[in-house]
Amino acid sequence: MRAIGVILAGGNNEGRMGVLTDFRASAALPVGSCYRAIDFAMSSMSSSGIQKVAVLTQYNSRSLHDHLGSAKWWDLGRKQGGLFVLSPYISRMDNNWFRGTADSMYQNMSFLRRSNTPYVVIASGDAVYKMDFKKVLEYHEEKNADITVVYKDMSGKDLSKYGIMQMDSDKRLQEFEEKPLQANSNMASLGIYVIGRELLIDLLEKVIAKGKYDFVKDIIIEFRKELKIYGYEFNGYWNSVGSSVVDYFNTNMDFLNKDIRDAFVHQYPYIETKPKDEPPAKYNSNAEVKNSIIGSGSIINSKVENSVVFRKVYVGDHATVENSIIMEGSRIGNGCVVKYAILDKDVVLTDGKQVIGKPDNPQILRKGTVL
Repeated sequence: MRAIGVILAGGNNEGRMGVLTDFRASAALPVGSCYRAIDFAMSSMSSSGIQKVAVLTQYNSRSLHDHLGSAKWWDLGRKQGGLFVLSPYISRMDNNWFRGTADSMYQNMSFLRRSNTPYVVIASGDAVYKMDFKKVLEYHEEKNADITVVYKDMSGKDLSKYGIMQMDSDKRLQEFEEKPLQANSNMASLGIYVIGRELLIDLLEKVIAKGKYDFVKDIIIEFRKELKIYGYEFNGYWNSVGSSVVDYFNTNMDFLNKDIRDAFVHQYPYIETKPKDEPPAKYNSNAEVKNSIIGSGSIINSKVENSVVFRKVYVGDHATVENSIIMEGSRIGNGCVVKYAILDKDVVLTDGKQVIGKPDNPQILRKGTVL
């Protein structure tokens, strides 16, 4: 494919995700019992034939770097191209952290300059989807576009969390509102763009010279009248795990839907991830599991229903886990009740404890909490 990939994975979305991003970037959030959020953008790029991908990291990036330590799982362990994990660094020329999405790419301009493909595919690292970028690039060339923005009809959803697009009958962008209080359209940008590599370099140099650092506000919105910017509609499953705790919770719960789960797990191209080597989950004689995903290495002794359980989780005797997300290494003691909750990594509930939230406000226990 005649494009390189850039995945923006530097944010932690602290104001929206609370304690879930105290120790990790939003792109490293666990999803569906075995994935990280970034796996979906990585796998989509790799399966689309993009052979050179840069992941731009910044906040709380240690777990993300560990996850991306070997590129072979996404077929990006290559002599030509491959995976580049790029973080801010101090030099005599620049000692700033990334000041925005445009600045993160500008500070890694050498990656863009040393590539020889005509196009760049830019995507965020904290959304769950599967996309064929070859089709987006074909559309981009067919329209002779300067920039193509992938969008989705979000009718019925809270549009104040998205960039909202207004287009003409030919899908050329007319107006773009970033997170409006009152949206004038249901067409929401998914934060996925195709742009010419040389054009991107030129635009980044222009906006950074003016002290502007945001790709959407300072390039898409600022140049919407000068450039030919078109929208490409995506009709598949897409959800952000970094926009709110409720969206993160609901996205994981969506994996309990067989059709959605199969689209990622059983339909080629598959979503790939860094594998672990735990034994299969163990269900003891009193285990009662319904409509749940149970990760490898887990031991279940009692009731688990409508829940996503990650690897190496222990659920004790006479416990109840319902409508919850239980992350890696957590231990739920005998007689505990967990409903509408998110237990982060390595949480320990001693015998008889209760953690009960609400569908629109799940109770969260911070990583390492002992209750």
